[in-house]
Amino acid sequence: MTAEKALTREGVGAHVSTRGGYAAAARRAWESGAGAYQYFPKNPRSLRPKAFDSADAARCAVYGLDKGIQSIAHTPYPTNPAAGPADSVPRPVMTASIRNDLEIAEACGSAGIVVHFGHFKGNDPLQGYQNIIQCINESLDGWRGRCRLLLENQAGQGGTEGAMLEELVKVRELCRYPEKVGFCFDTCHAYASGLWNPERTGELLEKGDRLGYWSGLAAVHLNDSVYGFGSRRDRHARIGEGQIGAEALRGFLTSPPVVGAIAVLETEPGPDGTHRQEIGLVRSWRTGDSPHD
Repeated sequence: MTAEKALTREGVGAHVSTRGGYAAAARRAWESGAGAYQYFPKNPRSLRPKAFDSADAARCAVYGLDKGIQSIAHTPYPTNPAAGPADSVPRPVMTASIRNDLEIAEACGSAGIVVHFGHFKGNDPLQGYQNIIQCINESLDGWRGRCRLLLENQAGQGGTEGAMLEELVKVRELCRYPEKVGFCFDTCHAYASGLWNPERTGELLEKGDRLGYWSGLAAVHLNDSVYGFGSRRDRHARIGEGQIGAEALRGFLTSPPVVGAIAVLETEPGPDGTHRQEIGLVRSWRTGDSPHD
């Protein structure tokens, strides 16, 4: 299969396991019909830096180039850029982990690492924002790779920070290296937080354009939502099986500011244990072909 043929896969895929290595993850994505994928660069529940196999990562990068597959990495769950002195994880531990993720993702040929905005436990929200900016600055200091740090919008569960486009754009603007920071838009999070009302998608698109958000968009976490609009409850559903619905997701994903972004499903696999059916459906939205073509 040539890279030219692979372009028909339209940068659509799902989160995949790295069992067997990074190159195996890329092959797993390709075999599921994907043109993109997301993976954890290391143990998703640990911030301990990983001494990774650089040869395996290089094979992953070469395979991606050959097949035309795009990829992003997702930082481990404990990653919290907003953490301060009162938190159990010191900032140097956090920044070392983020830098390690960047190095792995760069070696694998990935476009970026997705980082949750994070939660601040103190009483002064401004301090939380300062913590985020400082953490990003220290993580990116001296970074020369092409892989970017991608800030993800939050659902409002456990705290309202990071749910609005204004916050994400302002944090990027105030960072020392804004050119090394981009965005990952999670549809379930946006719906749950009240950021995106599918009946008024045009307003979201206009706001993002006015703020300069879409120019930094690199990826979309394409998830339906178990819970309703503004519920501030983060629970993903398979495409068309949640409260957002397939038509609203299709309309958003095919809108001009979003159409070129990597689209990754973070939903439960289908009956066959893969996301092949969902990937085919979402890819058809961008190609106009039948989901089974």
